[in-house]
Amino acid sequence: QVQLVESGGGLVQTGGSLRLSCAASGSTFSINTMGWYRQAPGKQRELVAGITSGGSTNYADSVRGRFTISRDDAKNTAYLQMNSLKPEDTAVYSCYVVRGFWETYWGQGTQVTVSS
Repeated sequence: QVQLVESGGGLVQTGGSLRLSCAASGSTFSINTMGWYRQAPGKQRELVAGITSGGSTNYADSVRGRFTISRDDAKNTAYLQMNSLKPEDTAVYSCYVVRGFWETYWGQGTQVTVSS
């Protein structure tokens, strides 16, 4: 089992920045991909960003160039630096990790609100 603790959400004005953290504990060996999904009210959940154990990253088109995902494997922690935030980035952000090929674990979710 892997436990995830998220932090860093909050309220920010348009154009501001936030950094989300996702710390994994427990059976953290063989963690492969780490990342975040988000879901806004009335919208489908979407993948925001992911990073593999090899450092490969992928981003949603809507955040590419504004968000940067990174990870510190010594701390079993992933980070999502969010810059130039827009009101449409408002959502609950949930981190996830994939251990091995398919075991997926989720964080508790953190609210990000961008005011106009």
